Amino acid sequence: MELIGEGFHYLWSFVLILSVIVFVHEFGHYLVAKLCGVKVITFSIGFGPELFGFNDRSGTRWKFAALPFGGYVKMFGDQGAASAPDNETLDAMTAEERSVSFHHKALWQKALVVSAGPLANFLLTISIITFFIYTIGVASTDPIIGEVMPNTPAQKAGLQAQDRILSVDGTAVKEFGDIPNMIATNLGEPVELKLVRDGKEITLSITPIEFEDKDALGNPVKRPLIGIRSQKMTIQNFTFPQAVVEATDRTYKMCAMSLHYLWQMISGQRSADSLRGPVGIAQMSGQVTQTGETLSETARTILWFIAMLSANLGLINLFPIPLLDGGHLMYYSLEALSGRPLAKKFQEYGFRLGFLMIASLMAFSLYNDIRNIFL
Repeated sequence: MELIGEGFHYLWSFVLILSVIVFVHEFGHYLVAKLCGVKVITFSIGFGPELFGFNDRSGTRWKFAALPFGGYVKMFGDQGAASAPDNETLDAMTAEERSVSFHHKALWQKALVVSAGPLANFLLTISIITFFIYTIGVASTDPIIGEVMPNTPAQKAGLQAQDRILSVDGTAVKEFGDIPNMIATNLGEPVELKLVRDGKEITLSITPIEFEDKDALGNPVKRPLIGIRSQKMTIQNFTFPQAVVEATDRTYKMCAMSLHYLWQMISGQRSADSLRGPVGIAQMSGQVTQTGETLSETARTILWFIAMLSANLGLINLFPIPLLDGGHLMYYSLEALSGRPLAKKFQEYGFRLGFLMIASLMAFSLYNDIRNIFL
Protein backbone atom coordinates (compact mmCIF):
# COMPACT_ATOMS: atom_id res chain seq x y z
CA MET A 1 0.00 0.00 0.00
CA GLU A 2 2.88 2.35 0.80
CA LEU A 3 4.37 1.76 -2.68
CA ILE A 4 0.98 2.43 -4.32
CA GLY A 5 0.56 5.62 -2.30
CA GLU A 6 4.03 6.82 -3.30
CA GLY A 7 3.33 6.03 -6.95
CA PHE A 8 0.07 7.97 -6.81
CA HIS A 9 1.88 10.92 -5.23
CA TYR A 10 4.48 10.91 -8.02
CA LEU A 11 1.72 10.71 -10.63
CA TRP A 12 -0.36 13.66 -9.44
CA SER A 13 2.80 15.72 -8.86
CA PHE A 14 3.98 14.96 -12.39
CA VAL A 15 0.59 15.78 -13.92
CA LEU A 16 0.34 19.05 -11.99
CA ILE A 17 3.85 20.30 -12.80
CA LEU A 18 3.88 19.14 -16.42
CA SER A 19 0.41 20.60 -17.04
CA VAL A 20 1.61 24.05 -15.98
CA ILE A 21 4.59 23.90 -18.33
CA VAL A 22 2.60 22.46 -21.23
CA PHE A 23 -0.18 25.02 -20.76
CA VAL A 24 2.32 27.89 -20.98
CA HIS A 25 3.91 26.35 -24.09
CA GLU A 26 0.64 25.76 -25.90
CA PHE A 27 -0.80 29.11 -24.80
CA GLY A 28 2.15 30.74 -26.55
CA HIS A 29 1.10 29.02 -29.79
CA TYR A 30 -2.55 29.83 -29.17
CA LEU A 31 -2.05 33.53 -28.41
CA VAL A 32 0.12 34.28 -31.43
CA ALA A 33 -2.14 32.19 -33.68
CA LYS A 34 -5.13 34.28 -32.62
CA LEU A 35 -3.15 37.49 -33.16
CA CYS A 36 -2.37 36.29 -36.69
CA GLY A 37 -6.06 35.60 -37.39
CA VAL A 38 -5.85 31.80 -37.25
CA LYS A 39 -8.90 29.82 -36.17
CA VAL A 40 -8.01 27.46 -33.29
CA ILE A 41 -10.01 24.23 -33.17
CA THR A 42 -8.61 22.58 -30.02
CA PHE A 43 -6.45 23.48 -27.04
CA SER A 44 -5.54 20.24 -25.29
CA ILE A 45 -3.54 19.39 -22.20
CA GLY A 46 -2.62 15.76 -22.75
CA PHE A 47 -3.37 13.33 -25.57
CA GLY A 48 -5.95 10.65 -26.19
CA PRO A 49 -9.60 10.56 -25.03
CA GLU A 50 -10.99 13.74 -23.50
CA LEU A 51 -11.64 13.70 -19.77
CA PHE A 52 -13.40 17.05 -19.56
CA GLY A 53 -13.47 20.41 -21.33
CA PHE A 54 -15.50 23.32 -22.62
CA ASN A 55 -15.99 25.48 -25.72
CA ASP A 56 -15.21 29.19 -25.68
CA ARG A 57 -17.05 31.89 -27.65
CA SER A 58 -14.77 31.54 -30.67
CA GLY A 59 -15.48 27.80 -30.93
CA THR A 60 -12.17 26.54 -29.52
CA ARG A 61 -12.46 23.35 -27.50
CA TRP A 62 -10.36 23.57 -24.30
CA LYS A 63 -9.86 20.13 -22.82
CA PHE A 64 -7.87 17.81 -20.58
CA ALA A 65 -7.08 14.43 -22.12
CA ALA A 66 -6.31 11.05 -20.57
CA LEU A 67 -2.57 10.85 -21.34
CA PRO A 68 -0.87 13.78 -19.56
CA PHE A 69 2.44 13.61 -21.48
CA GLY A 70 2.22 16.88 -23.37
CA GLY A 71 -0.41 18.83 -25.21
CA TYR A 72 -1.24 20.51 -28.49
CA VAL A 73 -3.08 23.32 -30.20
CA LYS A 74 -4.93 22.12 -33.29
CA MET A 75 -5.47 24.92 -35.78
CA PHE A 76 -7.81 25.14 -38.72
CA GLY A 77 -6.29 23.10 -41.55
CA ASP A 78 -4.26 20.78 -39.32
CA GLN A 79 -4.54 17.06 -39.84
CA GLY A 80 -3.87 16.24 -36.19
CA ALA A 81 -2.05 17.21 -33.02
CA ALA A 82 1.34 17.55 -34.78
CA SER A 83 0.10 20.41 -37.05
CA ALA A 84 0.75 18.39 -40.19
CA PRO A 85 -1.33 19.87 -43.03
CA ASP A 86 -4.56 18.15 -44.03
CA ASN A 87 -3.90 18.47 -47.76
CA GLU A 88 -7.32 17.32 -48.98
CA THR A 89 -9.12 19.76 -46.71
CA LEU A 90 -6.73 22.60 -47.60
CA ASP A 91 -7.27 22.13 -51.33
CA ALA A 92 -11.07 22.24 -50.92
CA MET A 93 -11.19 25.38 -48.76
CA THR A 94 -13.10 28.48 -49.75
CA ALA A 95 -11.45 31.91 -49.77
CA GLU A 96 -13.09 32.71 -46.42
CA GLU A 97 -11.81 29.49 -44.86
CA ARG A 98 -8.31 30.10 -46.19
CA SER A 99 -8.25 33.47 -44.44
CA VAL A 100 -8.37 31.71 -41.04
CA SER A 101 -6.32 28.63 -41.99
CA PHE A 102 -2.91 28.31 -40.40
CA HIS A 103 -1.36 26.72 -43.48
CA HIS A 104 -2.53 29.57 -45.74
CA LYS A 105 -0.87 32.25 -43.63
CA ALA A 106 2.31 34.01 -44.69
CA LEU A 107 5.52 32.15 -43.96
CA TRP A 108 6.63 34.69 -41.36
CA GLN A 109 3.28 34.38 -39.54
CA LYS A 110 3.54 30.58 -39.41
CA ALA A 111 7.10 30.87 -38.10
CA LEU A 112 5.94 33.28 -35.38
CA VAL A 113 3.14 30.95 -34.29
CA VAL A 114 5.48 27.95 -34.12
CA SER A 115 8.24 29.87 -32.31
CA ALA A 116 5.81 31.22 -29.72
CA GLY A 117 5.59 27.93 -27.81
CA PRO A 118 9.31 27.56 -26.98
CA LEU A 119 9.55 31.33 -26.43
CA ALA A 120 6.74 31.12 -23.86
CA ASN A 121 8.69 28.41 -22.02
CA PHE A 122 11.84 30.52 -21.94
CA LEU A 123 9.83 33.51 -20.71
CA LEU A 124 8.34 31.36 -17.93
CA THR A 125 11.83 30.31 -16.83
CA ILE A 126 13.11 33.88 -16.95
CA SER A 127 10.07 35.11 -14.99
CA ILE A 128 10.55 32.56 -12.20
CA ILE A 129 14.29 33.17 -11.91
CA THR A 130 13.67 36.93 -11.97
CA PHE A 131 11.23 36.51 -9.08
CA PHE A 132 13.82 34.66 -7.01
CA ILE A 133 16.64 37.07 -7.79
CA TYR A 134 14.56 40.19 -7.12
CA THR A 135 12.88 38.98 -3.91
CA ILE A 136 15.66 36.90 -2.34
CA GLY A 137 18.86 38.11 -3.95
CA VAL A 138 21.76 35.98 -5.10
CA ALA A 139 24.34 34.29 -2.91
CA SER A 140 27.63 35.80 -4.01
CA THR A 141 31.27 35.28 -3.11
CA ASP A 142 34.40 36.86 -4.55
CA PRO A 143 36.40 34.33 -6.62
CA ILE A 144 38.95 33.96 -3.84
CA ILE A 145 39.91 30.53 -2.55
CA GLY A 146 39.06 30.10 1.10
CA GLU A 147 40.31 26.54 1.46
CA VAL A 148 42.13 23.96 -0.65
CA MET A 149 40.88 20.44 0.07
CA PRO A 150 43.59 17.80 0.67
CA ASN A 151 44.33 15.09 -1.90
CA THR A 152 42.51 16.91 -4.70
CA PRO A 153 43.58 18.24 -8.11
CA ALA A 154 43.69 21.74 -6.61
CA GLN A 155 46.30 20.74 -4.03
CA LYS A 156 48.34 18.83 -6.61
CA ALA A 157 48.25 21.81 -9.01
CA GLY A 158 49.56 24.12 -6.26
CA LEU A 159 46.50 26.27 -5.61
CA GLN A 160 46.53 28.11 -2.29
CA ALA A 161 44.11 29.85 0.02
CA GLN A 162 43.66 33.55 -0.83
CA ASP A 163 44.39 32.96 -4.54
CA ARG A 164 41.99 35.05 -6.63
CA ILE A 165 40.77 33.20 -9.75
CA LEU A 166 40.68 35.53 -12.76
CA SER A 167 39.63 33.16 -15.54
CA VAL A 168 38.94 29.54 -16.44
CA ASP A 169 40.13 28.54 -19.91
CA GLY A 170 40.18 32.20 -20.91
CA THR A 171 36.66 32.99 -19.64
CA ALA A 172 36.57 35.68 -16.97
CA VAL A 173 35.35 34.68 -13.50
CA LYS A 174 33.11 37.25 -11.81
CA GLU A 175 32.25 35.31 -8.66
CA PHE A 176 33.22 32.01 -7.05
CA GLY A 177 30.00 30.30 -8.20
CA ASP A 178 31.10 30.75 -11.84
CA ILE A 179 33.91 28.23 -11.37
CA PRO A 180 31.85 25.03 -10.84
CA ASN A 181 29.49 26.14 -13.62
CA MET A 182 32.41 26.55 -16.03
CA ILE A 183 33.68 23.02 -15.42
CA ALA A 184 30.24 21.35 -15.07
CA THR A 185 30.59 19.50 -18.39
CA ASN A 186 34.30 18.72 -18.01
CA LEU A 187 35.18 15.07 -18.66
CA GLY A 188 38.65 14.95 -17.15
CA GLU A 189 40.29 17.40 -19.55
CA PRO A 190 42.97 19.85 -18.34
CA VAL A 191 41.68 23.32 -17.46
CA GLU A 192 43.78 26.48 -17.49
CA LEU A 193 43.33 28.73 -14.47
CA LYS A 194 44.64 32.28 -14.40
CA LEU A 195 44.94 33.68 -10.88
CA VAL A 196 46.50 36.41 -8.79
CA ARG A 197 48.74 35.50 -5.83
CA ASP A 198 50.55 38.17 -3.81
CA GLY A 199 49.96 40.70 -6.56
CA LYS A 200 51.38 38.50 -9.33
CA GLU A 201 49.47 36.75 -12.11
CA ILE A 202 50.00 33.00 -12.34
CA THR A 203 48.68 30.45 -14.84
CA LEU A 204 48.16 26.86 -13.72
CA SER A 205 46.82 23.74 -15.39
CA ILE A 206 44.43 21.56 -13.42
CA THR A 207 42.54 18.41 -14.37
CA PRO A 208 39.20 17.92 -12.55
CA ILE A 209 38.29 14.47 -11.28
CA GLU A 210 34.81 12.94 -11.16
CA PHE A 211 33.19 12.40 -7.79
CA GLU A 212 29.89 11.07 -6.52
CA ASP A 213 27.58 13.76 -5.20
CA LYS A 214 23.87 14.33 -4.62
CA ASP A 215 21.62 16.87 -6.28
CA ALA A 216 19.19 19.17 -4.45
CA LEU A 217 16.65 16.32 -4.26
CA GLY A 218 19.09 13.78 -2.88
CA ASN A 219 19.53 11.84 -6.13
CA PRO A 220 23.07 10.54 -6.88
CA VAL A 221 24.93 12.50 -9.56
CA LYS A 222 28.50 12.66 -10.81
CA ARG A 223 30.23 16.04 -10.87
CA PRO A 224 33.72 17.24 -11.79
CA LEU A 225 35.80 18.30 -8.76
CA ILE A 226 38.91 20.45 -8.46
CA GLY A 227 38.83 20.74 -4.66
CA ILE A 228 38.48 24.35 -3.56
CA ARG A 229 36.04 26.10 -1.24
CA SER A 230 35.01 29.73 -1.16
CA GLN A 231 35.26 32.35 1.53
CA LYS A 232 32.29 33.74 3.47
CA MET A 233 29.15 34.11 1.35
CA THR A 234 27.20 37.35 1.00
CA ILE A 235 23.80 38.16 -0.52
CA GLN A 236 23.80 40.42 -3.57
CA ASN A 237 20.60 42.38 -4.23
CA PHE A 238 19.37 43.41 -7.69
CA THR A 239 16.99 46.03 -9.02
CA PHE A 240 14.14 44.61 -11.09
CA PRO A 241 15.76 45.42 -14.49
CA GLN A 242 19.03 43.93 -13.26
CA ALA A 243 17.17 40.83 -12.07
CA VAL A 244 15.60 40.37 -15.52
CA VAL A 245 19.01 40.66 -17.21
CA GLU A 246 20.60 38.24 -14.74
CA ALA A 247 17.70 35.76 -15.10
CA THR A 248 17.96 35.90 -18.89
CA ASP A 249 21.70 35.25 -18.72
CA ARG A 250 21.18 32.30 -16.36
CA THR A 251 18.48 30.83 -18.60
CA TYR A 252 20.80 31.09 -21.60
CA LYS A 253 23.64 29.40 -19.70
CA MET A 254 21.28 26.67 -18.49
CA CYS A 255 20.26 25.90 -22.08
CA ALA A 256 23.85 26.07 -23.34
CA MET A 257 24.94 23.59 -20.67
CA SER A 258 22.07 21.24 -21.57
CA LEU A 259 23.14 21.34 -25.23
CA HIS A 260 26.71 20.60 -24.23
CA TYR A 261 25.62 17.62 -22.13
CA LEU A 262 23.51 16.33 -25.02
CA TRP A 263 26.33 16.67 -27.53
CA GLN A 264 28.64 14.75 -25.20
CA MET A 265 26.04 11.95 -25.05
CA ILE A 266 25.55 11.87 -28.82
CA SER A 267 29.29 11.89 -29.51
CA GLY A 268 29.89 9.10 -26.99
CA GLN A 269 31.99 11.21 -24.60
CA ARG A 270 29.41 10.89 -21.82
CA SER A 271 27.14 8.00 -20.85
CA ALA A 272 23.46 8.50 -21.68
CA ASP A 273 22.44 6.60 -18.53
CA SER A 274 21.42 9.85 -16.83
CA LEU A 275 18.89 10.74 -19.54
CA ARG A 276 15.48 10.99 -17.84
CA GLY A 277 12.14 9.96 -19.33
CA PRO A 278 8.55 10.39 -18.14
CA VAL A 279 8.97 8.02 -15.18
CA GLY A 280 12.15 9.75 -14.05
CA ILE A 281 10.57 13.19 -14.34
CA ALA A 282 7.51 11.92 -12.44
CA GLN A 283 9.80 10.66 -9.68
CA MET A 284 11.57 14.02 -9.46
CA SER A 285 8.19 15.80 -9.48
CA GLY A 286 7.12 13.73 -6.50
CA GLN A 287 10.37 14.54 -4.71
CA VAL A 288 10.06 18.33 -5.18
CA THR A 289 6.52 18.35 -3.78
CA GLN A 290 7.85 16.64 -0.64
CA THR A 291 10.93 18.84 -0.23
CA GLY A 292 11.03 21.62 2.33
CA GLU A 293 10.00 21.91 5.96
CA THR A 294 7.44 24.64 5.25
CA LEU A 295 4.89 25.27 2.52
CA SER A 296 6.90 28.29 1.40
CA GLU A 297 10.07 26.21 0.98
CA THR A 298 8.18 23.54 -0.94
CA ALA A 299 6.62 26.16 -3.23
CA ARG A 300 10.05 27.65 -3.99
CA THR A 301 11.43 24.21 -4.85
CA ILE A 302 8.48 23.46 -7.13
CA LEU A 303 8.88 26.81 -8.88
CA TRP A 304 12.58 26.21 -9.43
CA PHE A 305 11.88 22.73 -10.83
CA ILE A 306 9.23 24.19 -13.16
CA ALA A 307 11.75 26.78 -14.36
CA MET A 308 14.33 24.12 -15.23
CA LEU A 309 11.83 21.83 -16.94
CA SER A 310 10.30 24.71 -18.86
CA ALA A 311 13.67 25.82 -20.25
CA ASN A 312 14.51 22.28 -21.31
CA LEU A 313 11.08 21.78 -22.93
CA GLY A 314 11.53 25.00 -24.90
CA LEU A 315 15.01 23.94 -25.96
CA ILE A 316 14.02 20.41 -27.01
CA ASN A 317 11.11 21.74 -29.05
CA LEU A 318 13.54 23.83 -31.11
CA PHE A 319 15.46 20.77 -32.28
CA PRO A 320 15.12 20.42 -36.09
CA ILE A 321 13.08 17.22 -35.86
CA PRO A 322 9.79 16.96 -37.80
CA LEU A 323 6.79 16.91 -35.44
CA LEU A 324 8.59 19.29 -33.08
CA ASP A 325 8.42 23.07 -33.41
CA GLY A 326 12.01 23.12 -34.62
CA GLY A 327 11.09 20.71 -37.41
CA HIS A 328 8.37 23.04 -38.64
CA LEU A 329 10.79 25.97 -38.51
CA MET A 330 13.28 23.89 -40.53
CA TYR A 331 10.60 23.29 -43.18
CA TYR A 332 9.78 27.01 -43.29
CA SER A 333 13.48 27.87 -43.65
CA LEU A 334 13.86 25.46 -46.57
CA GLU A 335 10.71 26.90 -48.13
CA ALA A 336 12.05 30.45 -47.75
CA LEU A 337 15.37 29.44 -49.36
CA SER A 338 13.79 27.56 -52.26
CA GLY A 339 11.03 30.10 -52.84
CA ARG A 340 8.30 27.46 -52.97
CA PRO A 341 6.54 25.03 -50.59
CA LEU A 342 8.23 21.71 -49.99
CA ALA A 343 6.82 18.66 -51.74
CA LYS A 344 3.94 17.12 -49.82
CA LYS A 345 5.56 13.67 -49.94
CA PHE A 346 8.79 15.10 -48.53
CA GLN A 347 6.91 16.60 -45.61
CA GLU A 348 4.96 13.40 -44.97
CA TYR A 349 8.11 11.27 -44.90
CA GLY A 350 9.74 13.84 -42.64
CA PHE A 351 6.88 13.63 -40.15
CA ARG A 352 7.14 9.83 -40.14
CA LEU A 353 10.88 10.02 -39.54
CA GLY A 354 10.33 12.54 -36.77
CA PHE A 355 7.79 10.27 -35.10
CA LEU A 356 10.26 7.37 -35.25
CA MET A 357 13.05 9.48 -33.74
CA ILE A 358 10.87 10.78 -30.89
CA ALA A 359 9.43 7.32 -30.19
CA SER A 360 12.95 5.86 -30.07
CA LEU A 361 14.13 8.56 -27.68
CA MET A 362 11.09 8.02 -25.45
CA ALA A 363 11.69 4.26 -25.42
CA PHE A 364 15.36 4.69 -24.51
CA SER A 365 14.65 7.22 -21.75
CA LEU A 366 11.89 4.98 -20.37
CA TYR A 367 14.36 2.08 -20.32
CA ASN A 368 16.77 4.29 -18.35
CA ASP A 369 14.02 5.20 -15.89
CA ILE A 370 13.10 1.58 -15.23
CA ARG A 371 16.73 0.53 -14.90
CA ASN A 372 17.45 3.35 -12.43
CA ILE A 373 14.50 2.26 -10.29
CA PHE A 374 15.31 -1.44 -10.10
CA LEU A 375 19.13 -1.48 -10.34
